[in-house]
Amino acid sequence: MSRADEIRANAAGVEARIAAACARAGRSRDEVTLVAVTKVFPAADVTDAIAAGMTDVGENKVQEARDKKPAVAGTARWHLIGHLQSNKARDAVRIFDVIQTVDSIELAEKLAGAAAGAGKVQEILLQVNIGREEQKSGAGIDAIPALAAAVAALPSLRLTGLMAIPPAGEPEATRVYFRDLRELRDSLGLKELSMGMTDDFEAAIEEGATIVRVGRAIFGARGSR
Repeated sequence: MSRADEIRANAAGVEARIAAACARAGRSRDEVTLVAVTKVFPAADVTDAIAAGMTDVGENKVQEARDKKPAVAGTARWHLIGHLQSNKARDAVRIFDVIQTVDSIELAEKLAGAAAGAGKVQEILLQVNIGREEQKSGAGIDAIPALAAAVAALPSLRLTGLMAIPPAGEPEATRVYFRDLRELRDSLGLKELSMGMTDDFEAAIEEGATIVRVGRAIFGARGSR
């Protein structure tokens, strides 16, 4: 089996699992966006994923996306899903359609300035440290309402939702964090809820995710290529 065929088959398998999870939750498949996480995989794999029907791709690092994107054939929406340093705000705005990891007003203001300079309205999500883990990025739950209000005052940013990476654990154990994030999102009147990865995206969909970020189930284990 060629690499392109492998990616196509894996993507079809993930698609079937998403559809089944949506059916269990009584949701429409159209309510969930699949972001194919392409970090460390080459541009050729991203091209194959787009050819297999992936409409959205996610990268963790600005520099990796900057180097890779020009070599990718096909059109997709590019999401930044890794921590963003404020000194890379300008590059991030230039490269990404969606920045999912805004966690401070300082970073938001940097992005707003870069977006205004580029004549762009940048879509963002706020990253929430839903498990209150010291080693993880993200704003604290209690800080999110004020951060959302501050971002709303920046006309070159468009806040559409929340993103989180819950503490590692079995899918059933992560449901409480997914529910907490959904309740927080609902309290702010936002649309998007980016949560769920390869090991738990089905539970995330059942708990209301509108964006799932899946890498290994599509491309295989990192370092295997």
